[in-house]
Amino acid sequence: MNLPATQVAIRNKPTLLVIDDEAGPRDALRVILRPFFNIQIAESASAAMDVLNSQPIDLITLDQKLPDRQGIDLLQDIKHHYAGVEVIIITGYGSLKSAMEGIRHGAAGYLLKPFNVTELLSLVNQTLEKKQRLDFLRHFIGTSTSLWGSDNESAQAWKKLLAGYQAIGNPTSDDAPGSESIQDLLPLFSDLLEAKDRQLLNHCSRVSFYATLLANRIDLTLAEQKSLALGAFLHDIGKIGPEPYQFADDEISVTGEAVDNRHHQERGAKLVLPLGLPAEVGQIIAYHHERWDGSGYPFGLQGEGIPQLARIVCLAQTFDHLTAELPGRTPLSIDDACQQMLSYVGTHFEAKLTELFAHVVQECKASLPAMAIATTPIDRSDS
Repeated sequence: MNLPATQVAIRNKPTLLVIDDEAGPRDALRVILRPFFNIQIAESASAAMDVLNSQPIDLITLDQKLPDRQGIDLLQDIKHHYAGVEVIIITGYGSLKSAMEGIRHGAAGYLLKPFNVTELLSLVNQTLEKKQRLDFLRHFIGTSTSLWGSDNESAQAWKKLLAGYQAIGNPTSDDAPGSESIQDLLPLFSDLLEAKDRQLLNHCSRVSFYATLLANRIDLTLAEQKSLALGAFLHDIGKIGPEPYQFADDEISVTGEAVDNRHHQERGAKLVLPLGLPAEVGQIIAYHHERWDGSGYPFGLQGEGIPQLARIVCLAQTFDHLTAELPGRTPLSIDDACQQMLSYVGTHFEAKLTELFAHVVQECKASLPAMAIATTPIDRSDS
């Protein structure tokens, strides 16, 4: 049976869920967005979850204050149960802290009331384009085994991945896959990590930031600084495979607890090989779980045999595992995390770098959590 043209158009429109308990802003959003999108309305968090449980939603506009829950708590639930749904926070109670908190928990954008209509439509369209990219990447990394195949298979898979990624939002692009610079690849890397899991992107962003803090205090060339920022950001790229991502359970803790998965380093280094990244980036990915006393993995390197940049990332990722705020776990304070890391000098870590790292993070601990949110090498690569 052929559907009427109007019905086909409605089905092809993205569906937006407006969550707001105030009639004025809710009706304004409905009027502005209805010509372009299918609109659903919810006046509370519970009503919003009922809508999400009953039909596909592409994008949500979310008020921060709801009668039955805080918007930030609802955001976390949405991203946990419906990772593919993008969320824009629209609020009259905004602050820099709340904006960064929203972004940390997966919001794609943040807009203050009263909002500008042009800015709203631009942000909605940008966010829907981002959703297209992430959906494409989720499907690709979930179904393609070629990325993990032979060198030739991996190179061909990257070309296919890049072509599909570049076509989204830019279908007439004449850029040939293979001509990308590292700067061109950074958005793809960020989207790949987020497509796998928002917590993976957040972790890698923070680790890159912490590693850069230490790099600013030691004698590194500009090329080494850039390789460190990128390598730290990509240190867990090997985890974008089909298995579920778990922040706390797939790493060796500083206490030496055994884990099942110790292959993401080698897999990640092999994965990025066709991209022609600096050798130091591959070394960071491959060696960031080696230990000063040789008890690390996957190769059991020790002492000066572990490249310095990999040693820095080992410190940065350990610090993040100890201090990251995640549901269901109690993070250590910055002081306690530093104390614990210092207690493993000579076994897990070398003395000089560990002492300097502890000094640096304690020195700027008042602003550290905010500064580390949603940080990627994109912002620093030309500095």
